[in-house]
Amino acid sequence: MKLLFRTDASIAIGTGHVMRCLALAQAWYDAGRGAAFAMADTTPAIQARLGAESFEVLSVSSQSGTAEDASETIALAREQQATWIVVDGYLFNAEYQCLLKAAGFKVLFLDDYGHTQRYSADVVLNQNVSANEAMYAEREAHTRLLLGPRYCLLRREFLAWRDWKREIPETAHNILVTMGGSDPDNFTLRVLQGLEKIHAENLKGIVLVGGSNPHGGGLDREIRGSRHRWRLETNVIDVSGLMAHCDLAVSAAGSTCLELCRMGLPAVLVDLAENQAQIAQEFARRGIAIHLGSLGDVTTEQIAAGVESLMHSGERRRKMSQLGSAAVDGGGVQRVVAELQQ
Repeated sequence: MKLLFRTDASIAIGTGHVMRCLALAQAWYDAGRGAAFAMADTTPAIQARLGAESFEVLSVSSQSGTAEDASETIALAREQQATWIVVDGYLFNAEYQCLLKAAGFKVLFLDDYGHTQRYSADVVLNQNVSANEAMYAEREAHTRLLLGPRYCLLRREFLAWRDWKREIPETAHNILVTMGGSDPDNFTLRVLQGLEKIHAENLKGIVLVGGSNPHGGGLDREIRGSRHRWRLETNVIDVSGLMAHCDLAVSAAGSTCLELCRMGLPAVLVDLAENQAQIAQEFARRGIAIHLGSLGDVTTEQIAAGVESLMHSGERRRKMSQLGSAAVDGGGVQRVVAELQQ
């Protein structure tokens, strides 16, 4: 069986949809099966990443989510002799699922907040802590639900850390700043400005910038003028190693949250998009992370206060680390592969 992934990436869309599809593609490949990507929008960094993984990228010329897009995707799936079409993106609706099903394909639909009115896919996967069955009340009888972090799609790099145990220092000094693959609003800069208000003598860390982020030059200038010791890392392949090195993270509330959980890294979260708010709130409710608020509301003072309070509470970070690791055990992608192989 071969998978065809229909997803997109851009500065506006971000890269999270593609990166979690990549995790499933890697696991599918490791199980001895083939995969390819069909994309209407992509970025040079994503194109290079998929190429480095030896996954073919096929072009879709129609507007994403339209009937014309579905027709192109169906034609590509037939050319590739794919059995499953994996769909991931907010522009793909109920009609899109129906068109793929009517063409005879099995469909896996990746979702975050129940954004389509009805679901006819064979499998709907929502890996978030906020996922619940009520989001998918309007679904066909044949539609199976895979809900929650038990089905989290982690890339191959994270699997090597399944038996690793994090040590929690009483005072945190190494901070990871990660605002997603593109960060179009340059919230990373606001985080750095907030951290500049912390008067710790030995504060240092890593500023992780995705390959699709257009603000690298300005961030580099900010870092060079900082009182703290930051290292700018761009388009990193081994994100898990950086997470292992740090004591806490300031992160967007996207898919990265689940990676932080697997690595047991306590986090301060900001939701940078509407679909991230419910996820961040649920992380906070469970005690896995601190939620500061939304993009337009969070000030540099709040960032400084949130980070500083967590820096000096080893016991709180220890509890957050344990809860996060328990929520994401690292076996999710294998469970999804098993479901598709049935």
